[in-house]
Amino acid sequence: MLIKPRFRLAPDHTRFQFMKGRFLGLIVSAVLSTASVVLFFYPGLNLGIDFSGGIVMQVRTEGPANFTQIRAALTDAHIQVQGVQRFGDDSDVLIRLSTQPNEQATQLTVTQVRDALSKSAVGARIMRTDAVGASVSAELFRNGLLALGISLLMILAYIWFRFEWQFAVGAVVTLILDITKAIGFLALTRIEFDLVMVAAILTVLGYSTNDKVVVYDRVRENLRKYKTMPLRELIDLSINETLNRTLGTSMTVFLASLPLAIFGGQSISGFATIMLFGIVVGTSSSIFIAAPILLFLGEHRLRRDTALPVTKDSPATEP
Repeated sequence: MLIKPRFRLAPDHTRFQFMKGRFLGLIVSAVLSTASVVLFFYPGLNLGIDFSGGIVMQVRTEGPANFTQIRAALTDAHIQVQGVQRFGDDSDVLIRLSTQPNEQATQLTVTQVRDALSKSAVGARIMRTDAVGASVSAELFRNGLLALGISLLMILAYIWFRFEWQFAVGAVVTLILDITKAIGFLALTRIEFDLVMVAAILTVLGYSTNDKVVVYDRVRENLRKYKTMPLRELIDLSINETLNRTLGTSMTVFLASLPLAIFGGQSISGFATIMLFGIVVGTSSSIFIAAPILLFLGEHRLRRDTALPVTKDSPATEP
């Protein structure tokens, strides 16, 4: 006996004509991606220590931190400070220092900061100290970009092998647009961009790819099933048939990531926030970007020869 779910995000047998808004979707996406590229160059990303190099010290004071007093003490000690900011609760302070030429200079700078804090914030404790040289940070940045590039190439190869080249090109172009929007979001929100953010973007790529494969797989099935249906109507039909699954999966991941973004703390909240943004962008781009690109590339080109039985075309929606 087939049990129907009590709650569905979209009604059964929906007939939304998504392809009517294909031009608007592509234009909006192009504008947002262009703006994201501009934000990448100005004001640019808020690079973390992994990519910018330098020294990061996490300090915990006995009571609420007096940031003005701490900055003044570091300035009096002639320490070049890039930033002093809150980290976590009121008693946690994050001190960012410029890159030092060698390990000995780094240790000397850390000692000077400790001495300055002992005078300005009695009882302050240094919880951790991270130091990354300029050459190491440049290498990490290159490796991060290389990881993103290899991921896109592997996705292109996988979808090309599984479907046809029109599907692969549509998916990869859409994923590139998704990445640019995520970069623009990072630049706009000033979330620290480090290796954790690279992992977050790669996670978003994987999720977004899975969502597009679900839609594309139904398009391929319907290409075999409805051999005479116009491609525009067939794509609309395929999106409607997968709409509940797409929205259900997206909502589940979104709700799972939301508490992490709110209560996860400094190290986790950035990752979860990018995940939330990526879920929204990835889900919408599967419908309004990837599908229209497939329509433009695949009209009168996608193969419909298959061994699957031919069934009668379902009533087509009005164009």
